[in-house]
Amino acid sequence: MAALLAAAMTACGNGTKENKPTTQSAADAAPSVAPVDTARDSAKGTRPAIVFLGTSLTAGLGLDPDSAYPQLLQRKLDSTGVPLEVVNAGVSGETAAGLLRRLDWVLKRPASVIVVETGANDALRGQPVDATKATIGNILDRIAQEQPRARVFLVQMEAPTNLGARYTKAFHAMYPALATEHHVTLLPFLLDRVAGVPSLNQADGIHPNDKGEHMVAENVWRAMEGELRRQVGR
Repeated sequence: MAALLAAAMTACGNGTKENKPTTQSAADAAPSVAPVDTARDSAKGTRPAIVFLGTSLTAGLGLDPDSAYPQLLQRKLDSTGVPLEVVNAGVSGETAAGLLRRLDWVLKRPASVIVVETGANDALRGQPVDATKATIGNILDRIAQEQPRARVFLVQMEAPTNLGARYTKAFHAMYPALATEHHVTLLPFLLDRVAGVPSLNQADGIHPNDKGEHMVAENVWRAMEGELRRQVGR
């Protein structure tokens, strides 16, 4: 469990690069909001969007861009006839405050579903849980104001155990509390059955490899499938 939590915390990766734009790698660049995997779709850009906001886990750091879990979910949506268009707006190394700063730009495109994966890099930096909770709360409030029709999901993340039991317990509890307070749906821990398993992670022991990423996509799909189908009446 300790290894799982530690890996989960650092899985957002490259946290120290957030404030160094002159040295950012391609993985740290601003997210693309172009449609994903729809080149052969005659209705490209016309389907309701599902926007994924997140860190390197969402951006797919170390993987082919088409292998990140949001893109894998696009394939599931297409194969099951759910007409939603994935927008991967993940940025490696981003804290909750970083997401809040770019939120206006990201929300310019209307979305039917918004998935928020953030906060783990805050714990990596030892930010107070109350401060991180307040920032994520502001994010959820802004989404509600800008996209009141969107269905919002918040992804559970975990803190490393080396921060102490009190911190890790408070960090874990922050997510269900936020979901309740802001009336959003809480998704299970993103790296369930993946974090801390060497065969499912890249050489850094942090980010999922292709096999692990498919398991992450399955975690998200199982938790969201029913609601996504309801969104489009399927």
